[in-house]
Amino acid sequence: MPRRDSLRLMTTDHIVALLIAERDRLSRAIEVLQGPTKRRGRPPKNALTAVTAIVDSPVPVKKKRTFTAAQRKEQAARMKKYWAAKKKAK
Repeated sequence: MPRRDSLRLMTTDHIVALLIAERDRLSRAIEVLQGPTKRRGRPPKNALTAVTAIVDSPVPVKKKRTFTAAQRKEQAARMKKYWAAKKKAK
């Protein structure tokens, strides 16, 4: 937090933004200590990992896996071979 003498030089908007950021940090800390009010969905495998993920990063980012056209073609050939073997085994 900035020193008192530097607060005089800041604009009101900047001070309000700092206060809102501090409030959000405190709210997250309180939520972590108390636990969320109502959690929906499947519980995480490791509760500690879930808590640190909430504090560290508000929005997790997943990398989307994409195949090239050649990879899709190879995968299709592998699956056709797999299902032909399954059908032949019956």
